[in-house]
This record gives sequence, structure tokens and C-alpha cells, in this order.
Amino acid sequence: MGMPEKVIGISEYVVTTDPEMTLVTYSLGSCVGLSLYDPVARVGGLLHAMMPASKTNPDKAAERPAMYVDTGALAMLTEMFAAGATRANLVANVVGAASPLDQGQLFRIGERNYAVTRRVLWKNGILISAEDVGGVVSRTVYLEMASGKTLVKAQGSVREL
Repeated sequence: MGMPEKVIGISEYVVTTDPEMTLVTYSLGSCVGLSLYDPVARVGGLLHAMMPASKTNPDKAAERPAMYVDTGALAMLTEMFAAGATRANLVANVVGAASPLDQGQLFRIGERNYAVTRRVLWKNGILISAEDVGGVVSRTVYLEMASGKTLVKAQGSVREL
């Protein structure tokens, strides 16, 4: 958090090799934030996905892959591999997937976002290193490219994953 910040909006992702950059995405409620970092290649990426599965609207997914966890994670992985990242080195952190507005658990968007995130990573041979998911609180996530650290801010406090 002292370095220049690149804000990732809802339904966006960014991949970078810039060691001076901090990637940040705000207000993760039921959305999922996926932070991936390769400490050897020094390639990092941050995704803010809103919905779990692209099959609900393939046309929208083609237009905005990062709107959906499945297509957004794959698009980010593809770009990271093109930038030199390797599967074996990736450190994956998952943040969000809360149920802040869905107290009755009618749609379970957060839970479904998390399940799809786990499935996509597993199918790609990537283990989750750390996570801060569920509950009802909104979170902000930072990926510091200089250190590779993923930080989570929730309810006024910041902690490293």
C-alpha cells in the first residue's frame, strides 16, 4: 500500500510484471477476488469476478470473461502463462464469496462463486495457499507486486494472507 495502485473493477482482471505496482479491488461481497502470483517469474494477477458460471450467459462471457469465475480465471491464467508464470510456482489466494445481501441464502452467489473458483484451480493443478471467504463482511484485496503479498482489508483492519 505505498506503491502506485491499479484498481481492478467488478468483472475485470489485471496481470502485471511491474514490481512497483499494487493491484487492488474493492468491495468484494459475494464476488470473488482471485490473487495469483508467481514468485520466480514475478508475474501477478488479480481477478474480481461477479458470477460463478459463464454457461448462464455465454454471449456476455465472451464479451466480458472476467464477469464469471470460470472464464475470468482461465483468461487470467492464460495471460499469466504468456507472461512467463508457471503452474508449479503459482501462489493462489481467494477472497470474498460472502453473503452480505443474501441473508436468506436464496441464490447463494458467494458460495457458488467460491465452489467454482476451487474447481477451476483444482482442474488446473493449482492449490489455494490462503483464503478469506464467506461470512457477511465486504473485503478489499491488495496484491503487492514488490513482495508478492496478498493483503485483505475488512472492517477497518488489514492482514496478510
